[in-house]
Amino acid sequence: MHDLPHRYAAAVSAGPEGNVRISSPSLTDIESAPPAEFGGPGDRWSPETLLAAAVADCFVLSFRAIARGFKMEWQSLRCEVEAVLDRVDKVTRFTEFHLRVVLDVPQGIDEAKARRLLEKAEQACLITNSLKSDTHLDAEVRVGG
Repeated sequence: MHDLPHRYAAAVSAGPEGNVRISSPSLTDIESAPPAEFGGPGDRWSPETLLAAAVADCFVLSFRAIARGFKMEWQSLRCEVEAVLDRVDKVTRFTEFHLRVVLDVPQGIDEAKARRLLEKAEQACLITNSLKSDTHLDAEVRVGG
């Protein structure tokens, strides 16, 4: 890891109508639009879905690093996130992120250890640590297979 602080750059451009173009140096541009809940087409990435994806992505990458550090073998990990947007004290904001995680590990792996490492990943995720919202982890470890 590089010394902190790290800096990340992104830019968006848009006209009065249509999609928003999201760019970052050395990355492929993507387009976003409002979600259907806000009158958008519902067929593009939106800031809301990008945030949910960032939570899931950060969780998986955090777990990968932690599992490597603890030398725990694993086969696959799927993380689904439901982000809850609500109105609190007259402010619309994300109030919760529910993570549904399924971890597949080979025979012989200690299921309790695998669960502890999933919990460590939830605690280490810098995205959720940077948000005001509560985060809930529902983890399943499948041995063998």
